[in-house]
Amino acid sequence: MTGKKNRIREIRQILRAQYPDVKTQLKHNNAFELLVATILSAQCTDRQVNAVVGPLFEKFKTPNDFAEADLKEIQALIRPTGFYKNKAKHIQNCARDLAERFNGRVPGNLEDLVSLPGVGRKTANVVLGAAFGIPGMVVDTHVARISRRLDMTRNKDPEKIEADLMAVIPKKEWNAFSLNLIFFGRQICKARKPECENCFLANLCYSTDKRT
Repeated sequence: MTGKKNRIREIRQILRAQYPDVKTQLKHNNAFELLVATILSAQCTDRQVNAVVGPLFEKFKTPNDFAEADLKEIQALIRPTGFYKNKAKHIQNCARDLAERFNGRVPGNLEDLVSLPGVGRKTANVVLGAAFGIPGMVVDTHVARISRRLDMTRNKDPEKIEADLMAVIPKKEWNAFSLNLIFFGRQICKARKPECENCFLANLCYSTDKRT
């Protein structure tokens, strides 16, 4: 166990050195905009989301604006993010819930956030960390893949992976560690062709699909 703890500590230290100033890449000015942007980011790049949210938030600024909007207008504005019909429905229903149950304000706790339409634990933890400074372990596809490759978990279920990582990563580092893995996954530890020859964690990786 001590060996595993030391190895994970070394991984954390190396990631912090490589990505010392991490924050979400999604453009937003407040918690509500971040919530909408994170819903839009499902199966879409941050760059594409950022290209969409400018015009979107010029047209609709508050939960009430989205709640009362013509759904087809929202769909048209977010279409480039993919799955736009479902996303538009989630965003409008979420906005209505915020207006009706929370006086138009985004709640700052996990239980209330995940009760909103279209908001899962990943989205909730992104909002808690970036908008409220509350520790949360974001498990997206990068985090799920890399945490298995680095033998930090053997689970495939995101909620179980979240629990495994929370058990071995200090709470104050949860937000930053998630973002470190996300950045690392985009740049180096890619899904189909991990760049193991350029990987600064290669000597700490036990992955069976490691490229040598």
